[in-house]
Amino acid sequence: MHLTQSASILRGMDDPRRVAPAAARNRAPILAVLRRVLPPRGTVLEVASGTGEHCTFFAAALPALEWQPSDPDPANRVSTDAWCAGLPNVRAALPLDATAEDWPVTGADAVLCINMIHIAPWEATTGLLRGAARVMGKGAPLVLYGPFRRAGVDTVASNEAFDASLRMQDARWGLRVLEEVAAEAARAGFGAAEVVEMPANNLMVVFRRK
Repeated sequence: MHLTQSASILRGMDDPRRVAPAAARNRAPILAVLRRVLPPRGTVLEVASGTGEHCTFFAAALPALEWQPSDPDPANRVSTDAWCAGLPNVRAALPLDATAEDWPVTGADAVLCINMIHIAPWEATTGLLRGAARVMGKGAPLVLYGPFRRAGVDTVASNEAFDASLRMQDARWGLRVLEEVAAEAARAGFGAAEVVEMPANNLMVVFRRK
């Protein structure tokens, strides 16, 4: 199944690095939360690394952590490896489909997934939760970032328009209801969500493995 981050822009024939304009806008606020919720050392598995811009930024800022990017799209993996070239704490990007029962990673101290679950079928969300639970130990964080719907909270107009545009591209896509994600996370073996309000009507949601 082809799962990826938001649309990216190609830099040119001689440069395999892709560019997602949103990455430059949201990477600093995301990093501020990651500094608090990630372990001081260990391996961070990034699911759906997309262009690789987030991975290179976070890995440079958090050099004590080992970063394992992944993406099902070969071109995104090439882009990620190009962005992260020269960083000693970043491994080569792996082909990982969140819906698969077997992941090419057997252990991680944290799992990070940015802007994926709304641009993929619901099975990607449930697969992500089950897979993260398989590879992480007690207390390890699963960190999600992106726009969500929340019960009892009005969705802002910009997120409603984004949701409609996603569903026009694929009826299986769209903003996920946070409470439904949390219920699936509980079934997979995670505790209650920590929710952090982020700029541009996004959230960071942190689940910890029980």
